Amino acid sequence: MSRAARPATTLAITGATGFVGGAVLDEALAQGLAVRALTRRPQSPRDGVEWIEGALDDSSALPSLCEGVDAAIHVAGLTNTPDPARFTAANVDGTANVLAAAKAAGCRRFIFVSSLAAREPRLSAYGASKAKAEELVEQSGLDWTIVRPPAVYGPRDADMFELFRSAKSGVVPLPPGGATSIIHVADLARLLVALALKEGVRKGLRKIYEPDDGREGGWSQKELAREIGRAVGRRRVYAPHLPRPVLDLAARADRLMRGDRARLTADRVSYMCHPNWVARSDRKAPGDLWAPRIAGEEGLKATADWYRAEGWL
Repeated sequence: MSRAARPATTLAITGATGFVGGAVLDEALAQGLAVRALTRRPQSPRDGVEWIEGALDDSSALPSLCEGVDAAIHVAGLTNTPDPARFTAANVDGTANVLAAAKAAGCRRFIFVSSLAAREPRLSAYGASKAKAEELVEQSGLDWTIVRPPAVYGPRDADMFELFRSAKSGVVPLPPGGATSIIHVADLARLLVALALKEGVRKGLRKIYEPDDGREGGWSQKELAREIGRAVGRRRVYAPHLPRPVLDLAARADRLMRGDRARLTADRVSYMCHPNWVARSDRKAPGDLWAPRIAGEEGLKATADWYRAEGWL
């Protein structure tokens, strides 16, 4: 399709078949934008979407993804694996490949979805890989913005679902102690799309943002466990803080039981035990560009309702 024939804005999105990327795709389409989306597997046709088959290491797919687009939103990445070496290939090399394709295609605007884990790269291989990817983005020469989401939740999410399932049983095991921020996936998607548009380019140019649900100081782990309990209909949940050695044993047990599908890995335990994953107020996105619409209490309840309606709970 020629540039003259395209809508005013076309976005390239990686990870568009995943939890966060899928929400970004939905938000872009809702705003009347066109999307070119990377996918590993064939997808059903969808109005406004051009599916590009390939992966982050595909030298033919990435140029097609980025050719003629106005902005690239790089969501795809590996968040959890029993093999820490895989983080480099997915999160560092993958980001380098998308950056190279964007530059070669003349796409100046680049939004990178990182993680709060990048603040503490020594804690985990995941955090280290995201920190290294951030360095590549900052050195790219593109008009970049980096977004470090805290814990992302919402319908279709499998990671936070583990907490909802535990809460329904009445017991939510917690790390040794601390606080975290959270954000609903729909709010995160709105921010990412806003950053790709004209006003977002101006306000977010070469900035790092840490968005959240608007709760000052985040949530203590016990507060979050109690709120998830209320969301699933439990007036009380038992939420003990487990010491690091116990969590390490649990990670080994999960690996034995679920193999490569294990969700509690040694690497994940490392950053779970850090006491502060609260989004910093000096990293907020400008209020006239974006603000969260979904408070934690409301979003957690709606998410639990979705899990229940879909038969997950």
